[in-house]
Amino acid sequence: MAEGITDIQDNTFEEQVVKSDRPAMVDFWAPWCGPCKAIGPLIEELSSVYSGRINFFKCNVDENPVTPGKFGIKAIPTLIFFKDGAAVEQITGMVQKSKLEETIKKVI
Repeated sequence: MAEGITDIQDNTFEEQVVKSDRPAMVDFWAPWCGPCKAIGPLIEELSSVYSGRINFFKCNVDENPVTPGKFGIKAIPTLIFFKDGAAVEQITGMVQKSKLEETIKKVI
């Protein structure tokens, strides 16, 4: 896992994301997903730029089926942005770095 990005599980999601006083981005992914691997380096880059202002998490959907189910995730990668404990933005699929950055700026 890249520095600045935390692996999150079903049993830690509530505490680390919903109850956090800092906005969060959760990357729902799987190791076999090509687009997930492609977007990974963009997220790593942005996590170092925005460190301290937004928390970055990765949730492996194969190992943690409850949380993706709660948010109705049907395709990966799906990035969900949280603020004050609520999901406020969602991006599905591979997108440009500028789109990710624009969404992060909206949330922080």
